[in-house]
Amino acid sequence: MAFVLLKKNYSVLLLERGGPPYGNPNITYLAAFGSALSDLSPSSPSQRFISEDGVINARARVLGGGSCLNAGFYSRAATEYVSTVGWDGGLVNESYVWVENKVAFQPPIREWQSAVRDGLVESGVLPYNGFTYDHINGTKIGGTIFDTAGHRHTAADLLEYANPSGITVLLHASVHRILFKTREVSRPIARGVIFRDALGKKHKAYLRRGEKNEVIVSAGALGSPQMLMLSGVGPSEHLKAHNITVVLDQPNVGQQMMDNPMNAIFVPSPVPVEVSLIQVVGITHFGSYVEAASGENFAGYSSDRDYGMFSPKIGQLSTVPPKQRTPEALEKAINSMSALDDAAFRGGFILEKIMGPISTGHLELRTRNPNDNPSVTFNYFKQPEDLQRCVNGLKVIENIIESKSFSRFRYDSLSLPALLNLTASAPVNLLPKHANLSLSLEQFCKDTVMTIWHYHGGCQVGNVVDQDYKVIGVDNLRVIDGSTFNYSPGTNPQATVMMLGRYMGVRILNERLAKEESK
Repeated sequence: MAFVLLKKNYSVLLLERGGPPYGNPNITYLAAFGSALSDLSPSSPSQRFISEDGVINARARVLGGGSCLNAGFYSRAATEYVSTVGWDGGLVNESYVWVENKVAFQPPIREWQSAVRDGLVESGVLPYNGFTYDHINGTKIGGTIFDTAGHRHTAADLLEYANPSGITVLLHASVHRILFKTREVSRPIARGVIFRDALGKKHKAYLRRGEKNEVIVSAGALGSPQMLMLSGVGPSEHLKAHNITVVLDQPNVGQQMMDNPMNAIFVPSPVPVEVSLIQVVGITHFGSYVEAASGENFAGYSSDRDYGMFSPKIGQLSTVPPKQRTPEALEKAINSMSALDDAAFRGGFILEKIMGPISTGHLELRTRNPNDNPSVTFNYFKQPEDLQRCVNGLKVIENIIESKSFSRFRYDSLSLPALLNLTASAPVNLLPKHANLSLSLEQFCKDTVMTIWHYHGGCQVGNVVDQDYKVIGVDNLRVIDGSTFNYSPGTNPQATVMMLGRYMGVRILNERLAKEESK
């Protein structure tokens, strides 16, 4: 939204706790996917966190946010989603195009992705919709933020729209809390922030006087509810337990936390396959999305064996149930995979993610340090409907694997039960489960659940913010990011998160102009 406001000579201070995405090959190159996520250093653009469910996850700390770390898939929200949340459809479409002109591309579809696409169609995930950014039932090729040279484009690129003279961007600037005026006013008024620079020096930044000025929080599903709580807006008893002065008792902050569970099946291939991230998706009528990634080391550098989306280096360890994914288990998996021959990594994963989800959890503070991860629980598969969607998605994956279209990339001797319980006698032992080959799909879902990094909630519209994304109960403060979503839009949310920034920028601009004209 800063980019739009700058067009009208408004002044914007953008505070980013991380560094720039530019010049970092682990962010820029498709072939390096996984490297940034496996970097656990304090300067990493990715900060690992582990939910109370035991699933290892990541949050961004880099200009451009999650668009700097993800698998690149670009897909709009469904028309029904836009209608349900009450957005203006015309402005939404205009804002998507605004984003797409800078960061979205049509991916090249090669053999593995083509086989998955055709297998989806053969399995009845119809109609085939070709290449489209739109979210519509059936099988489609989606967009990507990787260009034809395999270079990533991110939300930071949208700064190209801005007037440089009207914006100040401070990197490695960690906001510690929002400042409020509470005396002699009927309700709290946000008036600025306290932040620390890269050297730890404390600064205060104040809004200029005037009712049109405001603080906008876009710290993500973990960072935004955490920031509100650290600033005194949240459940009063919880805040008091951390010796935080209560500005507003708001029990809904940090509630309704959700993460779309992902489950994947590795399919060893008798022939080499291309390196690919998410390009094709099957959008089923029952609420599961089926996608795929492929290539030796699963889009990681062959010399480093990062294994891309499904690497124990980034915490995606499905060989043991969530609560058992200890550092020791991760290290054991990394060492075991490092000892395998390169041929063992020939193949790819077909995954399913459920829509929604219906199961929800909550977020709480661990400490008063904004750089520490809060405690978050997602309650994967707590609701039976979520579990059934996973099972149904796995059945679609089975149909793809057994389809004529996919036959070139499978060993005929490997049935779905064998793939679910790969043993040492199989080409690779990546997803061994139980000795019992009658393992239920329900148990497989629970044991192998991973994240696809689409977590959301904590500052939802109607509970914490209103339809204009203003924090309910205080003035001059908005939250505009994925923490406001009641469920994840489309197959992948990044397009909608970026769209929402421009959409709300236009809305805020129009609101301010209307106030000026009325004076």
